[in-house]
Amino acid sequence: MKTRFVMGNEAIALGAIAAGVQVVTGYPGTPSTEVLENVVKHNPKKEDGTDAIYVEWSVNEKTAMEVGAGAAYAGARVMVTMKQVGLNVASDPLMSLAYVGVKGGMVILVADDPGPISSQTEQDTRTFAMFSKLPVFDPASPEEAYQMTKDAFELSEKYRTPVLLRPTTRVCHGYASMEIPEGRYEYTPEGFVKDPKWVIFPRLSYAAHKRIEEQNRTMTAELSAYAGNTYKKGSGRKAIAAGGVSYAYTMEALALLGIDIPLLKIGTPFPFPNELAEELLNEADEVLVLEELDPVIERALVHLVGKKHLPVDIRGKEDGTAPSAGENSVDGILSILASYLGIDLPAGCVREETPALPVRPPVLCAGCPHRASFYAVKQAMKGRKAVFCGDIGCYTLGNAMPLDMTDTCLCMGAGITVAQGIGRVEPDTVCFSFTGDSTFYHTGLPNLVNAVYNDAHMVAMILDNSTTAMTGHQPNPNTGKTAMGEVAEKIDIEGALRGIGITHIATVDPLDLEAAIAAVWSAADQPGASAIIFRSPCIALFRPTKMYHVDSDACIGCRKCLRELGCPGLVKDGGKKVKIDTSLCYSCGLCTYVCPTGAIRVKEDK
Repeated sequence: MKTRFVMGNEAIALGAIAAGVQVVTGYPGTPSTEVLENVVKHNPKKEDGTDAIYVEWSVNEKTAMEVGAGAAYAGARVMVTMKQVGLNVASDPLMSLAYVGVKGGMVILVADDPGPISSQTEQDTRTFAMFSKLPVFDPASPEEAYQMTKDAFELSEKYRTPVLLRPTTRVCHGYASMEIPEGRYEYTPEGFVKDPKWVIFPRLSYAAHKRIEEQNRTMTAELSAYAGNTYKKGSGRKAIAAGGVSYAYTMEALALLGIDIPLLKIGTPFPFPNELAEELLNEADEVLVLEELDPVIERALVHLVGKKHLPVDIRGKEDGTAPSAGENSVDGILSILASYLGIDLPAGCVREETPALPVRPPVLCAGCPHRASFYAVKQAMKGRKAVFCGDIGCYTLGNAMPLDMTDTCLCMGAGITVAQGIGRVEPDTVCFSFTGDSTFYHTGLPNLVNAVYNDAHMVAMILDNSTTAMTGHQPNPNTGKTAMGEVAEKIDIEGALRGIGITHIATVDPLDLEAAIAAVWSAADQPGASAIIFRSPCIALFRPTKMYHVDSDACIGCRKCLRELGCPGLVKDGGKKVKIDTSLCYSCGLCTYVCPTGAIRVKEDK
């Protein structure tokens, strides 16, 4: 037994290792990324010194789900990791997998992002669990995330079904001191046994649907006795039901208020622990539900109240008692509880109003090659009608002023196809898409096949910075390295583009601004689909070899560099002139092209 101070995502990884996971696949996405990385970090060794667990960053979540499915068919315990929007990509195989079932335990880690802090949507994986009819665990803390990971594998193997694990951002990135037992569950997978059940057909699906419904009714009774679902009796007829991190906030708030109130904790929102919930409903007149995102627990209680004809008022998101969107917090729950219980907050619970923090929107890093890519296209398209369709990644930040080069952003790979759609309605518009190298392999390739097949006039900008930067510099098919650190064949972007039929392809360093602009001019006038690969490494992959400075005598204070680039390494020098913050500058040199007087120069060593 070791005591460790661990992040929630590390706790989940350690729980999976302890449960005997043998295959882990996934695609990086905040707040889930560190789970797979920590499996790699703590990967136990076999007797021959090789890794006990196979781990891969797959090209996308759908692929990760299908690789995981194959391993589970063969009897291995499997974990697949992703964030909530990644579940949209993986939903095709997952919906069928719910019907086909698995042999080895299969846990699908889907990290939700209330806020959202780093996502396109606030979708709730608990709702998807009900839609797909799959069990879901909702941990309230890193400690519980560790235990629920192990429990999810057990439940999966018992019922031969995939099981969802849904931590939210504050659980994923929260820390706790935990006792981690030594050792792990050992077993030998049976291997793949041929059986008609692995082939999904309508007739088999009908039988599987009936089995799933019956199985979930059985689980509903079983989960009422599960340790992650609890009912603590208290005084009065007003009660609370809570789940996930909102339960932890509620416990803290009740402690601050010094109140003992009946409290139902829901750790498995689906199948819902009806019998346990009925205990609460039979002893309450009112129940306040505290949860993040969808009113999943609230609706389950309303359903029970109606089904059992109970005179209980359920309060929560649907009547406006609790907020319908965003994160919960201890302070927010304190206010909700005070209103619900009809009490004033004690003096120690009322925080003084703090001054509003300055607005600091996220921006591209100083020296980021994406800034140069956007600037080159912007300069090349001056005076022409153009639209710039963005994508998911660091380069989404191209929407910020003064670049203002992201007109649309929908989902992974969509910049390419949205550009095609706009072009069908506005054939006189030059339609550009901006896609990173990892996104190119994720969902960009089939969308470019669509452009070639349907003869769409567009320019695909592939921003190749040799990493998956936004989520923490994970490898991808373009980097020549796998998640386990092994050397892999690099999948050449230009070769892939030629292979699908794009003939006009230019590869250029965006920091060579004149060459970049010329490449854009040429591509914009090509018929059909053309592509430019802007290739320059992310600044996190190298150290600057030189430094720039502003010659104060030559600077005329026009501030063109500030107005046009928005680089955080360029700052005002007290008056009208500009200086370079050497702590941020990465010597990209883009500003030297912009300065009309040549005042920005390489700093000579003295």
